Amino acid sequence: MTGTLLWETMFGVMIAGWLVFAWTFFARKRPAQSKERKRVSASFGAILLQGLGFGLAWSLRRVPFTPIFSARMWLQVVLALVACSLIVFALWMVNTAVRTLGKQWALAARVVEDHQLIMDGPYRLVRHPIYAGMFMMMIATGLVVGTWQGLLLGSVLFLLGTLWRVRIEEKLLTETFGSAYDEYKRKVPAFIPWRLAARSNA
Repeated sequence: MTGTLLWETMFGVMIAGWLVFAWTFFARKRPAQSKERKRVSASFGAILLQGLGFGLAWSLRRVPFTPIFSARMWLQVVLALVACSLIVFALWMVNTAVRTLGKQWALAARVVEDHQLIMDGPYRLVRHPIYAGMFMMMIATGLVVGTWQGLLLGSVLFLLGTLWRVRIEEKLLTETFGSAYDEYKRKVPAFIPWRLAARSNA
């Protein structure tokens, strides 16, 4: 396989991944919504920062169907496999998280009537698997079409927005679940599943 064919293939994988990602939020059948108890509109500012991060990763592009930096063929294959693995894992995390949340999922940070503390599925790995999946999709996008500068700047903006959003959401959840959520925070990382890697190396 030539380098051009490799990155053409990865471009197709990336586009397919983004179509599945978009379907998760915009085309799937949504469960009946519950009555809101509290909503924090400031969370939309955090979403804007996350979106700007994605925009940089998408818009600062390199020459089409070339590696993100000059590399031998074996290293290009490794980079392509990393990008593909990130896409697959990200789609699993996002789809499973949205289905697990059900009627509790919303774009805005909020709690609803009879809100439950979810700790199953991908929530056993990270407290915010949707943001983890989004970050993995952004890294994969940068590896396939972006420049390292765009990926770096985009990651900084995305992480700033995510930290802002996490702080807002976790304040709401701590107010709602108290010590139960504090214990969950102590055991499970926020959105980077580093403890999974620690377990696998144990």
